[in-house]
Formats: sequence, structure tokens, C-alpha cells
Amino acid sequence: MIERPHILLSAAVSLDGYLDDATDTRLVLSGDEDWARVDGLRAASDAILVGANTVRADNPRLLVRSPELVAERVAAGRPEQPVKVTLTRSGSLDPAAQFFTVGEAEKLVYAPPGVVTSVKATVVELVDLRGMLADLHARGIRRLMVEGGGAIHTQFLTEGLVDELHLAVAPFFVGDPRAPRFTGPGAFPRGLKLVDSTRLGDIAVLEYHATPEPSEVDILRLREAIALAENCPPRTFRVGAVITDADGEVISTGYSGDGDPTDHAEEAALAKLEPGDPRLAEATMYTSLEPCSSRTSHPRSCTQLILDAGIPRVVFAWREPSVFVDCVGAETLEAAGRRVIEVGALAADVRRANTHIAGVRP
Repeated sequence: MIERPHILLSAAVSLDGYLDDATDTRLVLSGDEDWARVDGLRAASDAILVGANTVRADNPRLLVRSPELVAERVAAGRPEQPVKVTLTRSGSLDPAAQFFTVGEAEKLVYAPPGVVTSVKATVVELVDLRGMLADLHARGIRRLMVEGGGAIHTQFLTEGLVDELHLAVAPFFVGDPRAPRFTGPGAFPRGLKLVDSTRLGDIAVLEYHATPEPSEVDILRLREAIALAENCPPRTFRVGAVITDADGEVISTGYSGDGDPTDHAEEAALAKLEPGDPRLAEATMYTSLEPCSSRTSHPRSCTQLILDAGIPRVVFAWREPSVFVDCVGAETLEAAGRRVIEVGALAADVRRANTHIAGVRP
């Protein structure tokens, strides 16, 4: 798996989840106390990232403002200011924006080849979000602060990449559907736990940390399993499976009908490994659908195959509906001491691949 920075996402929102209103004037959502808090978060970060739309709409400077905090960074042997980072697909960036012209901090722009040509910044090829994060880590960025906007928030959260979320909630509503929201539509599979809440006047600052399970790796591998189901013929359930070792590296994959038309996904993935493969003792089975607990076409269910293989951990997205049988795969695995994680936020993707089955809705 890639090495990436620790990611803190910070935003100020209205009570109904808006980042701004729909007017030409920037809506003020926080006060001096909250700005001082954000300044401290910036000072503790190696880099600050915003999307290109935020650069265009808000023209942010992305600087640590407090001289004391700047002095502390210098005393610790760090640059005066964090690195500024943005990403763009279109390359539509104004070279006169404060992102580029204010402050001596290093500026990085991630973009497809050739679309950014006239800004004073280091331009790096953008492949995908994880590739960008790997490049930032290689450049020495260990703590990345993400400050918006909504599309960027959505990308990081739906990919399960956010380690901390700091949310300042202003005491009013916006109520305008034209205004930008904190996030857009998407599946948000990684849980959050409230670890602190602070009152700054009438503003509530909420600090959340990502739960350990499902992890970023779990989400990535489970999505890979879901994608594998696209290879299945539309007969019965279309299911994909991925098996990883203790480090999260893929050691086998399978899908329903892979090799043998009657094979289930988990069965197909296990068939590609030698019985007794030592990696299975610390492996994780990712399957888009809950492993079956009974079947007529084969002597052993997928649940039993997983138990017999000694796999200690199973992650799935959708519980098998009682279309053909009443499945108790998850319960059977848990009763046998296996760790079972259900990621219901991704279940809709699995249902969409199985709408050919009577009674299944997207």
C-alpha cells in the first residue's frame, strides 16, 4: 500500500451543512477565536491543500498568520510556512491568485500533463488522489491539512482518506440549495468517532477521528471486489472477491463463474491459492456479498471454505437477501471467532450490479 501523509480535513459550516451562501460576498462562518484555532492547525501541518475551485472562488492566501507560530516553526527547523497544494483537471488557475503570489512557501499544482503552463509553482502530473498523496509523502509531507471545497471534501471522505475531521459549526442556517455544501452525494464508508467538542462563543468545534475499521485499505480492497463482479454473467448473484495478506497486498481474486460456471467468488479466489498457503493465517477475505452459508451445487458453502482455509478476517458490503435461502454467513463466521466487518455504505453498489434478480432494488 502507498505511504501517505496523515490527513486532517478542516471546515466551517452552517447548521444545515453549507460552506457559504449563494451571493458574491463570502459568508463569514467563524470568528477570531476560531481563526486562531485554524492558524494553529496550519502551523502544525507540513502542507495545506485546497481544490482549484476554492483558489478561484475564495482567493485564499493559505498562510500561518501568527508571528509566534511562524517563529515556532522556524525554531523547530521547519519552513516559515507550510507548502501550498492544489489540484485541477482543467488547468483553469489565475497566475495572479494569492495562492501563487502571497508568501514564499513552496507551491505544488497537481494536474494532467500540459494543462497548467503559466503559474509560478511546481506542476506535478495528477494521476489520481492516492498517487498525489504518495508523491506528497515522498516530498517529506507527513501532515496534510485539507481546507476544501466541497468537491475535495467529498473525494477525500468517500475514498476513506481522512484521519481527522475538524468541523466548526456556525449558529445559523443558509437554506439555499444553490449554495455550496460541505459534501456532495457519495458513499462514505469510513466511520468517525467524536473525540472532542469545544465552544468558541456561539460556534461549536467538533473534532472527529476515523475509526480503525473499516480502514482505508479495507475500503479500497472492498471496492476492488465490487468492481470484479462486473465480470460475472447476469445469472444469479454477481459477486467479486479479493484476498489480501497481512500487509493488505492482494494475493488472489475471483468472481462468480470465474473458472467454473458454478463457482462462487470466494471459492474462485481460494482455488487460485495452494491449500495451506501460510499467508491465509493472517489474510482478509473481501467479498461484495455476505459469504453463503448453504448451497446445493457444492458440498461446502463459502463460509465453510473460509473457515477451512483459516482466514481470520472477512469484510463484505451487502448482506445476502433472502431471495434463495436465509443466509447466516456473517453469524457463522463470528461464532467461529472470525472478525467480520460489514460496510453497509457500499451495499448500494452491490445491489446495482444485481438488479437482474427479482426483488433486488438499487
